Amino acid sequence: MTLNIKRYGELTRDELYAIVKLRIDVFVVEQSCPYPELDGLDQDAVHVWIEDGGEIQAYLRVMDRGAESEHVSIGRVVATKRRSGLGTRVLKEGIRAAKQYFGADSVYLEAQTYAREFYEKQGFEQISEPFMLDGIEHIKMLKII
Repeated sequence: MTLNIKRYGELTRDELYAIVKLRIDVFVVEQSCPYPELDGLDQDAVHVWIEDGGEIQAYLRVMDRGAESEHVSIGRVVATKRRSGLGTRVLKEGIRAAKQYFGADSVYLEAQTYAREFYEKQGFEQISEPFMLDGIEHIKMLKII
């Protein structure tokens, strides 16, 4: 398995296509949730993914302060094989990238409520009441690093 960390301008067309396809397949199609996947934040994000055999197995993006919150934030976390350790691995790499690229001392994310325990195991704490986002219940979470 190969770890990749790239800014938007470093992505090849094929890498960008594979990232967007995975996100749409999971967040729009699988979850039956039509929402604007292409939200204008990818261009300033750092993209972190793990691939095996040329296929993306896990992905997330890291955004600087001000994109989604006052903190450096992580979003679009996805693993193709759930409960395989890939989500944990990509999340740890995303936190490392948040420090390296944006000097993060904390990391913010908006998690679907069903995934709360996954993020809590990595040290994130719930900082909001549940709220609806694109028809799916979410919570705001923060990890001090």
